[in-house]
Amino acid sequence: MNRARCYNPTLMNKTLSATPHALALARKVLNIEAAAVQALSARLDETFLSAMDVVLHCEGRVIVSGMGKSGHIARKIAATLSSTGTPAYFVHPGEASHGDLGMITGEDVIIALSYSGESQELMTIVPVIKRMGAKLISMTGNPASSLARVADVHLNAAVDKEACPMGLAPTASTTAALALGDALAVALLDAKGFGADDFASSHPGGSLGRRLLTRVSDIMRTGERLPMVSLNASLGDAILEISKKGVGMTAIVDAGQHVLGIYTDGDLRRTLARKLDFNATPIRSVMSANPRRIGPDRLAAEAVQMMEQFNISQMLVVDEQNKLVGALNMHDLLHAKVI
Repeated sequence: MNRARCYNPTLMNKTLSATPHALALARKVLNIEAAAVQALSARLDETFLSAMDVVLHCEGRVIVSGMGKSGHIARKIAATLSSTGTPAYFVHPGEASHGDLGMITGEDVIIALSYSGESQELMTIVPVIKRMGAKLISMTGNPASSLARVADVHLNAAVDKEACPMGLAPTASTTAALALGDALAVALLDAKGFGADDFASSHPGGSLGRRLLTRVSDIMRTGERLPMVSLNASLGDAILEISKKGVGMTAIVDAGQHVLGIYTDGDLRRTLARKLDFNATPIRSVMSANPRRIGPDRLAAEAVQMMEQFNISQMLVVDEQNKLVGALNMHDLLHAKVI
């Protein structure tokens, strides 16, 4: 089978191979970019709070814009803002000057990214944006640049150097801009009191949505599938109930179905070592009292957390009166794709 080769015509006569130098260079890139982000933290001041206030008082939408690599970062910042409670979208500055400016109104806030602060495409549309009355937040690496000077708020995203050995490819600068955008989005999330339920409403699909939206009541076993025996049952009765219901445990309940204890597969293995008479041994003498329980309205993800924390594979579900209403095990959570 023939495979297409990725090559650069200028390198066709060179022998290419990965060397230890490449590993050292990769580590250097990560260190440079990490240092660039760390430097932003030390540089944050009241200007960041001013940018937050502009967005918090926005009566329209937040538009994020940038050219080239800055444009790619701008798209991601817009997506992060939108998913964390600040409606935003990306507008390409080149397209904006050919009609897409109609997407922007005077009630909007524009976040413009350009490391040099001199992007021709952005500077072409900035005067129109300003005439509309829209607020402008710039994110550049040059506080003295044209874009920084005309902005209502300027966020300084300067870096000491790029991670590219030639100092040409945007690397550390784009990483810093991305991190600064994330910081703004998360700070706005907190200021708005945006919680897990709000996050779930904008992420209904995929594993994230399942983790945030699925309740214990959605997946727990109920009715005839619910394993339980009375306090007066024998150990043999409990083992038959475990085998019949296939949950790996059974609840021990009183006449009102209030939970008194639990007996699991693990308890059975420990009981076998004692060589007890299954028919003569009362379940009350070998059950585990006060088992871990969870309410039906709790998130299924919380059940997973509890199971992992206490190293258990099954849980009983009870109401506010400690009455058994359901049961679930790790397989149920896996089947529901919560984990």
